[in-house]
Amino acid sequence: MTSKFEGTIGRTIPESKPWWPDYPRPRDGAPNVLVVLFDDLGFSHLGCYGSSIETPNIDRLAAGGLRYTNFHTTALCSPTRAALLTGRNHHSVGMRGLANWNTGFPNCTGTVAKSAGTLAEMLRPKGYSTFAVGKWHLTPMEETSVAGPFDQWPLSRGFDRYYGFLQGETDQFTPELYCDNHPVDAPRTPEQGYHLTEDLVDQAITMVRSQKSAIPEKPFFLYLAFGATHAPHQAPQSYIDKYKGRFDAGWDAIRQQWYERQKQLGIIPPNTELAPRNPGVEPWDKLPDAQKKLALKLQEAFAAFLDHTDAQIGRLVSFLGEIGELDNTLILLMSDNGASQEGGPLGVIDTFKYFNGIPETLEEISARMNDIGGPKSQTNYPWGWAQAGNTPNKRYKQNTHGGGIRDPLIAHWPKGISDAGGIRDQFHHVTDITPTVLDIVGVTPPDSVNGVAQMPIHGVSLAYTFPTQAKAEPSRKGVQYFEMYGHRGIWADGWKAVAYHPGGKPFDEDQWELYHLENDFSECKDLAKENPDKLKEMVDLWWSEAERYGALPLDDRKAELWRPTPRQGTPRNRRRYVLYPPVAHMTGEVSPPLGNRSFVATAEVERPTVTSEGAIFGLGTGNNGMAFYVLGDRLVFDYNLFTKHYKAISDRPIPAGKSTLSVHLEKLGDKGRATVSIDGVACGSVEIPKILRMISSNGMDAGCDGGSAVSDDYQSPFTFQGKITRLVIEMPDRSKKDEAEAMAVKAKVEMARQ
Repeated sequence: MTSKFEGTIGRTIPESKPWWPDYPRPRDGAPNVLVVLFDDLGFSHLGCYGSSIETPNIDRLAAGGLRYTNFHTTALCSPTRAALLTGRNHHSVGMRGLANWNTGFPNCTGTVAKSAGTLAEMLRPKGYSTFAVGKWHLTPMEETSVAGPFDQWPLSRGFDRYYGFLQGETDQFTPELYCDNHPVDAPRTPEQGYHLTEDLVDQAITMVRSQKSAIPEKPFFLYLAFGATHAPHQAPQSYIDKYKGRFDAGWDAIRQQWYERQKQLGIIPPNTELAPRNPGVEPWDKLPDAQKKLALKLQEAFAAFLDHTDAQIGRLVSFLGEIGELDNTLILLMSDNGASQEGGPLGVIDTFKYFNGIPETLEEISARMNDIGGPKSQTNYPWGWAQAGNTPNKRYKQNTHGGGIRDPLIAHWPKGISDAGGIRDQFHHVTDITPTVLDIVGVTPPDSVNGVAQMPIHGVSLAYTFPTQAKAEPSRKGVQYFEMYGHRGIWADGWKAVAYHPGGKPFDEDQWELYHLENDFSECKDLAKENPDKLKEMVDLWWSEAERYGALPLDDRKAELWRPTPRQGTPRNRRRYVLYPPVAHMTGEVSPPLGNRSFVATAEVERPTVTSEGAIFGLGTGNNGMAFYVLGDRLVFDYNLFTKHYKAISDRPIPAGKSTLSVHLEKLGDKGRATVSIDGVACGSVEIPKILRMISSNGMDAGCDGGSAVSDDYQSPFTFQGKITRLVIEMPDRSKKDEAEAMAVKAKVEMARQ
């Protein structure tokens, strides 16, 4: 709305009085705000929370600020991010689960409701610069194409600038990157030393440096959401080498060591029990040697990833100190949920081999050990190491027991926190972050954002815990419910009721547990049988809160959640795609879905010479995928089956000038055949021993093959030398069996990616 003119307008300038509206400014002395969000980082993973993994820069923030031991999240990434940025419960704003889901109910739209303005939307009108860097995952995946719509992208939700990736995970060496509202290439290659975490911090520093150089008195809000430590666990080789042999004692001994150190640090009460081994976690000393060797390498890669991220945080903090902004910057560092269970009981070297049901022999694993943590790996660690990362708690990410929802939180603000190194035990929740920031900077939650009336803030400020004398003050949080995949929990006045929900089982058959967390930090003493009245009170309270905040209906479906939305106009709601290359950086969710099916791809091309070459399309990475391209004067289709290349090569040259080039992939049971044609005449084929159900998390490039080159015949980006008028991809309907299988695999894949 335009400000009302408060000057005077006469007939001439001497008879008139000019007037300028005030530029929006926060209160005097309002701090900068830096929110650092880790992905899948467990309660004990940081050195200052008990781990033996080196995190010296984060530890220094803790030593100069506060550590919280009773801070909770939603158990999953998108919901936590929605609650963090809005101060409202995730069901209420439409993010019951992942941004990939839209069930047709208000609590699961895959979007953040416009009636729940983000912290950026509240701070920017008050004079803050607002920057988002890193993982977003708050946009419906079918809306992440270059065509948008963009109303749920960062720049439309209050941020001035954005740099990062939109999906739930990405390769740290060859990410799918976006700057503001458009895709961009990584500034370097893995061979040139590129790693996403370093790039994100470079971009964050550049944004802050530019802003402070132009308007130094203007504060900033920087939301820095790392890909770390979500799988794939990837780090520079020097960091991986650093951890060789560090965990050889095994997960049982390491977990015990971290537990003892937590007691020494005061992170957990002295009477805390170490929760029993989670179901499916085998005793370390009973594992075969080959399994131990793999598990150790996977944990070393994870530790290297975390250590490397800590070093980048150190660079950012040092920069803030150099420009004189550190003392008046409120830093809040946290995780979005507990350590991940998605590596399974054994862990995986190559997640997409695992998802496609391709087992690796011990010989194959041994041959690939040196790849773990590098550009050629897509790894996740096994349950035993995830449980160690959640010490001393039960279960993992996705669950509403402590292992899924109790997370580290560090607050650092030299100008506003005097109790350096203090520990705070008050119960708090991720919905409390936004009201905390608003409280500290002096901003009242607006009644309307962009013309939309706002729902109330659900969280409470935890700024009352900042003074030194606040250590013993009781929590100001009243009640907090939890729900994820049908797992449920409720906290009130130091008590917690929680139910683990096996998928497909009637909800009424779930076994509720009751814990008095004031005396049982790790949920080891179930009081349900001896205190049934209290349990009933808590369960009734859960149903009341669930109805109040829109958590119903309960939904434990898996595969069905990954079906494309029935809305018309979404990219995956068709069987024929017409592309006009060059089109780069189509994310996996908006690319033609070519996994587990037959298709025909036809390109109308014009080449200036008989040897003009380049990629017609590339889908996937150098690890697995498919590519259709011209090499020299030949037409080639390469089906990359985990670095084993099956190539259909034309037996005759492609003429210069205009021609029609096509490939027909036939799915023949589990196997397949690819045939290439020039001007409608078949001229080369190859038998493929296995058709992949899920290709890759990376999407399609048309007219080039950016990022990680799919074929070993060329180097990225292998831009087409000539003109591709259009590329048409046609797919028949899949059988019901193939469709059901594809959805089941997609659910499994996406859960591991989130």
